[in-house]
Amino acid sequence: MSTHSAPATDRDAAPPGGTHRHLGLALAVIAAAQLMVVLDGTITNIALPSIQTDLDVSAADLAWIVNSYALAFGGLLLLGGKSGDLFGRRRMFRIGIAVFALASLLGGLAPNEGMLISARVLQGVGAAIAAPTALSLIATTFPEGKPRNKAMGVYAGMAGLGSTVGLLLGGVLTDYLDWRWVFFVNIPIGLAVLAGTTVLAEGARNPGRLDIPGAVTGTGGLLALVYGIMRGGSHGWTDGLTLGSFAAAVVLLAAFLALQTTVKNPMLPLRLFRNRSRSGSYGTMLFLGAGMFATFYFLTLYMQQILRYSPVKTGFAYLPFSFGMALAAATGSRLIAKLPPRAIAGPGLLVGAAGMFWFSTLKVDSSYATHLMPAMFVTSLGLGLSFVPMTLGAVSGVEHRDTGIASALLNTAQQVGGALGLAVLSTISASAADDRLPQAANTFYQAIAMKNWPLVRKAAEALTHGYTTAFTVAAVFFLGGLLITVTAVNAKRQVHREEEVPVHLG
Repeated sequence: MSTHSAPATDRDAAPPGGTHRHLGLALAVIAAAQLMVVLDGTITNIALPSIQTDLDVSAADLAWIVNSYALAFGGLLLLGGKSGDLFGRRRMFRIGIAVFALASLLGGLAPNEGMLISARVLQGVGAAIAAPTALSLIATTFPEGKPRNKAMGVYAGMAGLGSTVGLLLGGVLTDYLDWRWVFFVNIPIGLAVLAGTTVLAEGARNPGRLDIPGAVTGTGGLLALVYGIMRGGSHGWTDGLTLGSFAAAVVLLAAFLALQTTVKNPMLPLRLFRNRSRSGSYGTMLFLGAGMFATFYFLTLYMQQILRYSPVKTGFAYLPFSFGMALAAATGSRLIAKLPPRAIAGPGLLVGAAGMFWFSTLKVDSSYATHLMPAMFVTSLGLGLSFVPMTLGAVSGVEHRDTGIASALLNTAQQVGGALGLAVLSTISASAADDRLPQAANTFYQAIAMKNWPLVRKAAEALTHGYTTAFTVAAVFFLGGLLITVTAVNAKRQVHREEEVPVHLG
């Protein structure tokens, strides 16, 4: 799940001539690319239990299959958007799609955990290039007015559709074929997109240089921080490599901030944080991302491990979540012209926290109809109400030249927040489960293999305790976001004009 944004300036308007005759095909190409990138954010979640069993991935390392993609995607998103401005949007779009498709092939063929995680990192790199350049290509290919507005609407629709399709398709592919097909499915889509890129207009290039040192130090620092958190949970907080990871994170992130104040074309313009309301929106999105990633990750494990749902059944079980997000997002979009952002996002975060607390009461035999489904719907309502006003709060008062960067930074906050949150919560969950039963995850699968049903029940109870503990902390994350929203986000109500960069929920 993600929001993808990029600059869309008037001077990038589509050139006259032949391109206009192929606007329908151009829209199909861009929409397919957006669908592929967004779909990948949810399709892999459904396959996690199957991947864990097939590749013998430990419970502590399973989160890396999600986090490796999120860190590469979020950490390089700003750099990916900038590369399109400098080297050509169509050229970089092609490179991003090609990298994503190649990484998907490697992921599907991965013989072990290390290769799969490496492929996920490469997927994140491809997505970080393709996602922002795809939106920029709408501005370069489609003329202003109705054609561009229609293209923006279809693009936004693909973001929402991709999440739902990913959940359902992931279940079908995993159940009836193999988990590897959640990666292989990207290859024909990617090849079709590449074949159709000739109808896309290149647009003008901007002067400047890529902030490679900023990308290396920023992404490296985040990676070291997440690794330190996850290793600390499994090897102890005084472990030498754990402490070394935290030290590296401090050094790299400090170097990143120092570089952003000195380089001419920084990857992250620090001037965007001078506005308290905008900074508050970024901070809130960090907490939102953490809670949202946790919802999909732990619910998928709970439904497939504890309730023994098949991947297909798990995918369909998520439909209330998709409906709730769509309903709340539509409601939030109507309210933004009448109420300030925090008056919408505040209640949304409170509702989301209530949903998470509801999840924290799950048992090994909880009912879907009376427990899981309503909690899922409530949580999705809270998330949907929060995303739209937070996005508008992030771009409120931003200079036109910074609109794309401000929107992309919000997406980065969501991805990075999700990675950090999942690192913390997976560590907490594993520790809580192991307190009830040492090596609970391994014991669970061993007991199933031995058909030792009393031990299976005991292990399932321990794992469920770990998941519900994580949901409790996730609820606290939402409340932290609520506190930031109430105290810092003070943007006034605003009308979201058609020419502004749109909000995309995925």
